[in-house]
Amino acid sequence: MSAVQLHQIRKTFAGTEVLKSVDIAVADREFMVFVGPSGCGKSTLLRTIAGLERCDSGQVLIGGEDVTELEPSQRGVAMVFQSYALYPHMSVYENIAFGLRMIKLPEAQIRQRVQRAAQILQIEQLLERKPRALSGGQRQRVAIGRSIVREPKVFLFDEPLSNLDAALRVQMRLELIKLHKQLEATMIYVTHDQTEAMTMADRIVVLNHGKVEQVGSPLDLYRTPVNRFVAGFIGSPKMNFLPVNVLRADAAGVTVGLPGDTPVTLPFIAEDVKAGDVLTFGIRPEHLTESAAGGMEGKLSGKVIVVEHLGGETLLHVNLEGDVLIQVKGSGESTTTDGQSIEAGFGLRHVHLFRENGEALKRFQTVARTAATA
Repeated sequence: MSAVQLHQIRKTFAGTEVLKSVDIAVADREFMVFVGPSGCGKSTLLRTIAGLERCDSGQVLIGGEDVTELEPSQRGVAMVFQSYALYPHMSVYENIAFGLRMIKLPEAQIRQRVQRAAQILQIEQLLERKPRALSGGQRQRVAIGRSIVREPKVFLFDEPLSNLDAALRVQMRLELIKLHKQLEATMIYVTHDQTEAMTMADRIVVLNHGKVEQVGSPLDLYRTPVNRFVAGFIGSPKMNFLPVNVLRADAAGVTVGLPGDTPVTLPFIAEDVKAGDVLTFGIRPEHLTESAAGGMEGKLSGKVIVVEHLGGETLLHVNLEGDVLIQVKGSGESTTTDGQSIEAGFGLRHVHLFRENGEALKRFQTVARTAATA
């Protein structure tokens, strides 16, 4: 078993609390991703699991064992860093084998482990080369191979793809997903790139200012963010946010006035919401159409100020009344032009509402589903 449990982890640097009572449970063989903006504490949390940082308070358990006070070498983890940190004077084989020789493993066993790792990573033909003769992606594979041969309980990745170009990052994401399935290992991966998080993770932990905002599957975070921060961080392009006034709040839902004073009643519970309150209306660019025709339940009217043709899709930047800018994702065949007035349609099921403190309002159907499963 290689489950990881973090209980009430706290860490302070120079009087600044960078980890604030963090509680996370990573299941055995799970691929979990820590994501968040720079400075949110995700790398510090990963280094705390590895033992490279000592928490001020709290517990780190790996496989049910309390490893909080153990040295990194005693925790059964292997870490892959952003920089490859390969020895330039050693061959690929020697780089991968180095850690095993340090613990005086028999040479035959070292050779067997290195060959297996090279086969898994498809770098058998590179074993005699020096790092300077490798591409960035090949160097990263060597760094991963150095971890594989140690046969750890848990693999830790600290933004391992950030030094690669865009095309190679996509390829390496796929390689890591396949590697996880092949090794059936527990993996914890840190990134600030929410696209990496969405495509790779079984579950995502969204961190902000040293605390956990939400934990869930990629689709859970995309569809039902618990607050405005998560809603804005997950998804690309990011969610559109509009300030709206509450016109009415009752059993029928929450009625708000959209730009242009267009009223729309949204299927949200009106708990602690009253007329006159200011909420934030959220809608993703991909959930807006270029036309309000075809039975759309709501619309946002504005003028297109920039059109970005991206091949398979078109991104429209639209200025609404009140000088509010939103994005609308259209098809690659869009004929909309700069300066054109449009009515962007949307379905009510795609709308989000957030309180002034950022908390998401609950939808009617969420309550119905909870009651049905109770």
